[in-house]
Amino acid sequence: MKEQKTAAVILAAGHGTRMKSALPKVMHQIGGREMIAHVIDAAAALSPERMAVVIGDHAPEVGAFAQSLRDGVAVAVQSPPQGTGHAVLQALPALEGFSGAVLVLYADTPLVTPATLSALAREIAKGAAVAVLGFRPEDPGAYGRLKLDDKGSLAAIVEAKDANEEELEITLCNSGVMAIDAAFLQKRLKDIGNKNAKKEYYLTDIVALARKDRKSCAVIEASADEVLGVNSRVELAEAEAVFQNRMRKGAMEGGATLADPSTVYFSYDTKIGKDVVIGQHVVFGPGVIIADNAEIKPFSHLEGAHVAGNASAGPFARLRPGADLKPGAKVGNFVEIKKAVIGDGAKVSHLTYIGDAEVGAEANIGAGTITCNYDGYNKHKTKIGKGAFIGSNSSLVAPVSIGDGAYVGSGSVVTKDVEPGDLAVARGRQTAIKGWAARFHESHKGKK
Repeated sequence: MKEQKTAAVILAAGHGTRMKSALPKVMHQIGGREMIAHVIDAAAALSPERMAVVIGDHAPEVGAFAQSLRDGVAVAVQSPPQGTGHAVLQALPALEGFSGAVLVLYADTPLVTPATLSALAREIAKGAAVAVLGFRPEDPGAYGRLKLDDKGSLAAIVEAKDANEEELEITLCNSGVMAIDAAFLQKRLKDIGNKNAKKEYYLTDIVALARKDRKSCAVIEASADEVLGVNSRVELAEAEAVFQNRMRKGAMEGGATLADPSTVYFSYDTKIGKDVVIGQHVVFGPGVIIADNAEIKPFSHLEGAHVAGNASAGPFARLRPGADLKPGAKVGNFVEIKKAVIGDGAKVSHLTYIGDAEVGAEANIGAGTITCNYDGYNKHKTKIGKGAFIGSNSSLVAPVSIGDGAYVGSGSVVTKDVEPGDLAVARGRQTAIKGWAARFHESHKGKK
């Protein structure tokens, strides 16, 4: 069977009033990425020929954001909202001339996977007019029930309020996600009526129209977690928990060790190699790559950083965007790295800030060192050569260069370049005043 051609219609017109937020609901993030972006990514994995996003006129920024993610995304506006069938109707012009499976997705259902969408599309390739994604929640409650015929095909979607006692016993429920044959959709979508209490056009009625035309309808089943919809902050947190568990499982199945998986948090794009060890309470922001055999120790926070093989960071390390640890580099406790390369085998062991810098291979940066990179208006760069030694509590005032093998004495404020192999000491000369402390204590005797 040939791979089915696909198009995607993503419904994102809801107001999301239960979120109680000025930010459009679908722009709230899961794993550091907007919910609608997760859905676009899942659909894009199938290489769809067309993609349309249906928005409300209250949130034009949603459409602009979708178009910024992927070239060729069409934006349709539903105003006022009149149900899911009406929403898809607004996207039909973007599907003109398309032949294949039209995936209808929801921008507030961010956890659906490409594998599931591919399975739905295959049902259309097999001849179904409609394929519905079902799931079995712990409490079917108000969900529409998926009623199957004796052949296992979908006979009807029965809304809970319309179901009889026998139908309410059905545990297979409608997620709302579906695939529809494009030709059938173009032909019959306009025939969906709104004779219901809300006077809305429900896309679920497409199943009844298909059965009336003696066309087959199929069901694909997914886990309840995969079709979790987000309508509130509570549900947003629930979706985040599902996402994090997926990422933790993926990291461990890929060969990483997580000392306490429930305390490690990933972003949507975190990449973890084999034989990586991740300690407790580690947070990965967007843009992090950890290579094979690296170690991230407890209570570290990384974002936009790359950690090479056999390098380590933490505990209590902060790697900000642009941090690049080369093989064997060590960044220790209470060290912050920003937009800086830490060379092969270099050590920045504790209580240090390195920003806008290059640290050469095998260099040693002492405790309390600061690269003073900001003058109030511009950032400046510090270069530290191979094998250089920076003594504790030193301030390197950029732009400045410390040569290969050079040595900076502890407590120095370095404002000029240090040549390779030289010693730089930039601190006040120590003076001793004989007997001063004894006299001072004597003069204050009895005053405590």
